[in-house]
Amino acid sequence: MSQHNSLKASGGIQVKRNVLKRFERVELLKKRGQWKAGERIVGLRKTKPEA
Repeated sequence: MSQHNSLKASGGIQVKRNVLKRFERVELLKKRGQWKAGERIVGLRKTKPEA
């Protein structure tokens, strides 16, 4: 049985996410110099994705 066309995700549209995953936040904080290796990963400061 196939999936109805209205339920399929369109591959061409990419929406900008406003929430980063933990590893993305760590990478961003490293780049900004606000996180160093060995620091806690839990309880990271809030970050906004790059534009």
